[in-house]
Amino acid sequence: MNIDNYKPYISGETMMGPNSARLLAELFDKYPLTLAHDDMILDLGCGTGLTSFIIARETGARVFANDLWVSAQDNKKRFAKWGVGDQVTPVCEDANNLPFEKKQFRALISIDSYHYFAGNRGFFQEKILPFMKDDGVVLIGIPGLKDEFAGRSTELLSDWLGDDAYMFKSPKLWKELIGDSDRIGLVKTWEMDCFDKAWDDWLATNNEFALGDKQHFEAVIKPYTCFVGIYIKLTTPGCV
Repeated sequence: MNIDNYKPYISGETMMGPNSARLLAELFDKYPLTLAHDDMILDLGCGTGLTSFIIARETGARVFANDLWVSAQDNKKRFAKWGVGDQVTPVCEDANNLPFEKKQFRALISIDSYHYFAGNRGFFQEKILPFMKDDGVVLIGIPGLKDEFAGRSTELLSDWLGDDAYMFKSPKLWKELIGDSDRIGLVKTWEMDCFDKAWDDWLATNNEFALGDKQHFEAVIKPYTCFVGIYIKLTTPGCV
């Protein structure tokens, strides 16, 4: 994926944190998706729809762009403006109560959002897995805590994140939280390489939240946190 193709769409208005396009690009480069135009992808926690737009352009598949905080109507206007209105369907639903059909999606992608709602054991099996096709793929990129600081998120990050510090977990812990199932063939987690560039893009904006993050970057964010990449390959039950 060539991120330069999307620079006109990446701004302080479309970003809601470190550049989600950077995280998506690393996931796509590491685990390319080969999909048909009638395959369906769920972009879970799509924000302003930037990732959904890129997913649509890169894969050619149908995208359902779900976010609880950004209205479907607002995203619909952006998708129409960006020329993918017929390919991307905006949705505004809680990740704990998704309205989709069983085994609807060939792929699920979640950038900078999964940690908000999926930090409990069993969430993936109960809330996500039912909507995924056999042999489907899940790609997740989220902020987390470096492995060497596992279990110390509240201690290290509270000055920056307050009561939300607990959401930041290490790659090893996220692998444990995904858990096991006869439909899960493989789970890989790692510390992503795009940390510096994704943060640089965000901190260069005049977004008020970016200005707040800038105050904590050198003392807290840079030494203790990372982006966690998660790759999950599903299989047909009984086949690994």
